[in-house]
Amino acid sequence: MASLTRRAAIAVPAALAAPALRAQEAWPSRPLRLVVPYAPGGVTDQLGRFIAERLSRELGQPVVVENRAGANTIIGTQAVAQAAGDGTTLLMASGASMVVNPLLYRRLPYDADRDLTLLAAMVETPLLMVVPPALPAANLAEFVALARQRRLNAATVGVGNPIHLAAELFRSAAGIELENVVYPGSAPALTALMAGDVQVMFDVILTALPLVQAGRLRALAVTTRGRVPVLPQVPSVAEQGFPDYEATTWFGVAAPRSTPQPIQARLSAALAEVQRDNGFQERFGGLGLLIQPVRDQAALSRMIETERARWSAIIRARGIVLD
Repeated sequence: MASLTRRAAIAVPAALAAPALRAQEAWPSRPLRLVVPYAPGGVTDQLGRFIAERLSRELGQPVVVENRAGANTIIGTQAVAQAAGDGTTLLMASGASMVVNPLLYRRLPYDADRDLTLLAAMVETPLLMVVPPALPAANLAEFVALARQRRLNAATVGVGNPIHLAAELFRSAAGIELENVVYPGSAPALTALMAGDVQVMFDVILTALPLVQAGRLRALAVTTRGRVPVLPQVPSVAEQGFPDYEATTWFGVAAPRSTPQPIQARLSAALAEVQRDNGFQERFGGLGLLIQPVRDQAALSRMIETERARWSAIIRARGIVLD
């Protein structure tokens, strides 16, 4: 009788586990949604839609993009963090949602480490340090010398975003003062910069590049460790005497941490195929984005820890806190 009881005790968990295993084997049996925490039309939205279309091919199910913009990516990120971990809800994640926001905000409605897992880092976005053509500084040494002679203003588009933090990081590295002037968006900030109302901006390469190519702005440096293919003549900040400087942001795909490991592995493999896709590399590489290598979970965790160390240091040093 005792033997029968033990057999029954073993059989019950196995019976309960069987439907879950069958569900994982059958996944995906219905459409997926990719939450993009930005408004439609921007490059992140374009990136998300491209990834969704290629993922659909790989997985054999539609992948629908859902734009949930607002609150510096918090609204969309919260929606995914609180979603069921069944493999049907994904996040267009970024350095902002996974690294910087948890450092900046006193309170967040999600915990990036507890609630989310990064499946792939797809692209890195360099910034360009740009100045008006009339500014008497052709390189970083001349810019720093000028900043020590008179006050220079830096255009930003808010507090705690990559444009602001890149300027703060350079100010600290160079030992100079830069007065932040906040504009409601990249377009008015760049307009003020071209007019000479402000003297420098660390802008995302997508919006600054056309103005540099047209001669309306001068690029002093890129913020990646090395040069970028679309502007090979522009040296990096690191090349020009600041070897530890690096300030970029990245975009990838994350899922609720409760998503079963077999589903996470299948999603990661499908995303790796998107990264290797020639159309993906040509389209977004041509915009100045850097296509990221395929990384395993350990490498992704190291990437996040490196980012966290870099940004937490400058955020603490400058006392940047948001509610």
